[in-house]
Amino acid sequence: MKKSYIAALLIIGILMGYIISTSANYSTYESFATAQSNNGKQFQVVGKLAKDRPMEYNPQKDPNRFSFYMVDSQGETRQVIYAGTKPQDFEKSEQIVLTGKMNGEVFEASKVLLKCPSKYIAKDVDKNGYYDMSKAGTNAADSTTTTP
Repeated sequence: MKKSYIAALLIIGILMGYIISTSANYSTYESFATAQSNNGKQFQVVGKLAKDRPMEYNPQKDPNRFSFYMVDSQGETRQVIYAGTKPQDFEKSEQIVLTGKMNGEVFEASKVLLKCPSKYIAKDVDKNGYYDMSKAGTNAADSTTTTP
């Protein structure tokens, strides 16, 4: 066998090993129950803010501690402690994606990603999902001027 074939097979083997080892880091969204059953392991949990529960953020006392409650996709509500500042417009978010791990009954988040409401109104979207300018309101805030 030629040395070039052996080198090519070796490179392919190394690349396959790398792909397999990094594929373990790809994660899907999980629930609090899954994170609870794997206590201490990092997960991404998606849900919505529990607006009927209190939020705690006191930047004078500790600017890197934000506590709130979230309802996951399975309907389970848990307290979340985020080691960071409270994101802007947090209360307006439609969906929250947390990256972190369970510590007892509390989810400790290392990252918080917010999905904010769309600036486009559903009634102004046509049947193909495109924003229809002809249906846009006549309010000055609705009209924009663009240059090519």
